[in-house]
Amino acid sequence: MIKSIATLISNLNKTNIISQAKYTTSVLPQFSSEKYAVKRKKFGVLKSADVEYFKSVLSEDRVLTDESDVLPFNIDWIKNCRGQSKIVLKPKTTDEVSQILSYCNKNRLAVCPQGGNTGLVGGSVPVFDEIVINLVHMNKIISLDDISGALVCEAGCILENLDNYVRDHNLIMPLDLGAKGSCHIGGNISTNAGGLRLLRYGNLHGSVLGIEAVKADGTVVDCLRTLKKDNTGYHLKHLFIGSEGTLGVVTKVAIHCPALPKAVSLGFFGVENFENLLKLYKSAKSSLGEILSAFEMADNKSISLTVENCKLSNPIGDYPFYVLIETHGSDETHDNEKLNRFLSQEMESGLILDGTVTSEPAKIKNIWHIRESIAGAGMINGYVFKYDVSLPLRNYYDLVLTLRTRVGDRARVYGYGHVGDGNIHINVSASKYSKELYAILEPFIYEEVAKVGGSISAEHGVGFRKPQFIHYSKDKTALQLMRDLKQSMDPNGILNPYKVLPDLPDIEKD
Repeated sequence: MIKSIATLISNLNKTNIISQAKYTTSVLPQFSSEKYAVKRKKFGVLKSADVEYFKSVLSEDRVLTDESDVLPFNIDWIKNCRGQSKIVLKPKTTDEVSQILSYCNKNRLAVCPQGGNTGLVGGSVPVFDEIVINLVHMNKIISLDDISGALVCEAGCILENLDNYVRDHNLIMPLDLGAKGSCHIGGNISTNAGGLRLLRYGNLHGSVLGIEAVKADGTVVDCLRTLKKDNTGYHLKHLFIGSEGTLGVVTKVAIHCPALPKAVSLGFFGVENFENLLKLYKSAKSSLGEILSAFEMADNKSISLTVENCKLSNPIGDYPFYVLIETHGSDETHDNEKLNRFLSQEMESGLILDGTVTSEPAKIKNIWHIRESIAGAGMINGYVFKYDVSLPLRNYYDLVLTLRTRVGDRARVYGYGHVGDGNIHINVSASKYSKELYAILEPFIYEEVAKVGGSISAEHGVGFRKPQFIHYSKDKTALQLMRDLKQSMDPNGILNPYKVLPDLPDIEKD
């Protein structure tokens, strides 16, 4: 039984699940299996002998079985998904991961690999009683070559910690996320996370130099190279980037870190409409060129809700749309001149209604804090249906308007995201979860995305919440090849079941 409310709240806070959102213990999230009507597959059931084996591999304090200790690892960050795991294992080494998986595979015990548990599609928590393998203790930095920029580390390293470390060597991590203070680099890679710097530094398929991963049978796959060029056969590292722990558990990573920019400047602008926002983006690419690092947008509802719920201050007035532009360069005077010239030019043209430009770290941090707080703001006083999709830029904001009409006064619909890579986050905020609203939203949203050639998942992955909708973005042949890879690498299906790949009846949909 749960020890106490105080203990539960303490444990939830430690694992960063509740973040800014209020969490009451009187009503826990419904079990995912019940909420989404999923049937358990024919896996083994955890026995006391299994627990004793795990204790023989790990020290006893790294095997959690008490209900109050295990609960935080069963619930996702947005309180949408809840599993029923009875045990959490915390390995410290690749060898321990290998022993755990080898044993689980032989006994057909399903597992759920887990990092910082900041995912938004239920991929990082169990659905039923899968054994949670949390990599929090695999947090060592192995090496850093400050000439090539190659960082080698374990998968449980927190992204922000890595960024702070490489900054001391005049480098930065190639990705930046709102969840950087708690997400793990292994989870970032397993979900192919995008984030705020993708426009400048590209995605992880380009930044990751090498990977070490453990297959379902315990085999350690060593592709941990730090070379930018290695054209020897199949590029196996790419199998693990974005496969969400369904093909193997990532244990070590080699990643290329770009040079730390000597000058960082930021502009925050108010814009009249989305058409002008696109014109501004086109102008920014031309006027700012090589120093353009981020081009973010948020509509009025996103910013007003965030400012209100998080008690923040908006540095400019009230506008229909907001644009955040960041530049990375080597000459602060030159870069500021470029950004100020851009501001003056576009205020004169009417594309920018008002704005502020700064190179002061404190002001930059405060403005970014507004943008990064949008994801959690709606959860403070209600439930949020979250959608992460890629759309052609000309259709980028259309779905928000369509949903507002469809949803009516049942919920608040707002959009924000990374214009530079076509990724928009659409939040539908309501007082509580309702099946009626869920049925209005899904699969309608994915049907609309498919109509314009978009993707149902831009950077959050497929996880548990989207396998039944993956056919809107992948055809039968692609899905079959994915299934063939899964069968080859995990024939017993123990790695993160119920995630990414749909069941066969869903594959056969047109």
